This record gives sequence, structure tokens and C-alpha cells, in this order.
Amino acid sequence: MSATPRPTGIVLHRASHLLEVSFESGEVFRLPCEYLRTHSPSAEVQGHGPGQRVLVAGKRHVNIDAIEPVGHYAVLLRFDDGHQTGIFSWSVLHELGREQDTNWAAYLAALEQAGLQR
Repeated sequence: MSATPRPTGIVLHRASHLLEVSFESGEVFRLPCEYLRTHSPSAEVQGHGPGQRVLVAGKRHVNIDAIEPVGHYAVLLRFDDGHQTGIFSWSVLHELGREQDTNWAAYLAALEQAGLQR
């Protein structure tokens, strides 16, 4: 497998609020829009430095309005809540797919600890 995962397909399933991303390794990830929105690589979510990550709540029903290519290395996801500053590289999407279970469990625990709802 190369250092940079190479996508072979990307499909938005609007009704089920899922983004399906396939890679040439054979891996296929079905990533909920809520998960992508709450784990966006944007500065709005990640902050501008270590320890500045923002816990994003209330996105259970968020969907993606548009997927726009960014060169040959990424896509810009435009969410229906107005968020449109996260550029998801193929590496980021691959990592989010591989780490989905761990990331999602940590997110749900953080929401509960903060007394917030999805």
C-alpha cells in the first residue's frame, strides 16, 4: 500500500446521510455525515493549535449538500448547516474510516461528559 491512500470512488447516500469512500486497497468506508462534520479537519473544529479542538454537538441530522474536488488530493464537503471550510484529504478520509469506531466512542463520551446532545 502506498503512503498516500488512493481513492477509487466516493458516493454520497443522501437518504441515509452517509459518504461512502472506496480506496484502491479494497477498503470501503461508510462514513456518517454527522461523524464527518464533528471531525472536520477545519480550524473551526480542530482549532489553531494543540488542545484547541472544539466539541461540536447537535449535528445528528446534518447532511452534505455538495462534494467539490480540491486538486487530486482532497474534497471540500459542504454541509447543510453551512459548514464548508473542511478540506478532507484522501489521507484524512482514510484515517477517519480506519479509526471510526475509536473516534466515535471518544466523541460520544465527550458529549456525555459535557452534558451535550448529538
